[in-house]
Amino acid sequence: QVQLVESGGGLVQPGGSLRLSCAASGSIVSINAMGWYRQAPGKQRELVAAITSAGSTNYADSVKGRFTISRDNAKNTAYLQMNSLKPGDTAVYYCNAVVVTTVRPYPYVVWGQGTQVTVSS
Repeated sequence: QVQLVESGGGLVQPGGSLRLSCAASGSIVSINAMGWYRQAPGKQRELVAAITSAGSTNYADSVKGRFTISRDNAKNTAYLQMNSLKPGDTAVYYCNAVVVTTVRPYPYVVWGQGTQVTVSS
């Protein structure tokens, strides 16, 4: 069993910053890609940023230049640094990871429970 636990969400004013963390735990053999998604009320979940185990990244056009994804492989943790936040960034942010475990020795996707980010004055 693998769990992803997100933290770092909250209320921030426009132009402010937040740093989200996603910690994976369990019988992990390896973690391939990790990603951050978000879902605003009435909208579909969308990819925000993703990072491979080698450190290659990709971003949604709407967050390029403002958000930075990173990971600490030794800690099985991914981060999302969010700067210059806008009201349009308000959403529940979800972490996911492609993991291989001792119980399931093939890649599969795991999701976190989500953390709320609200950008408002």
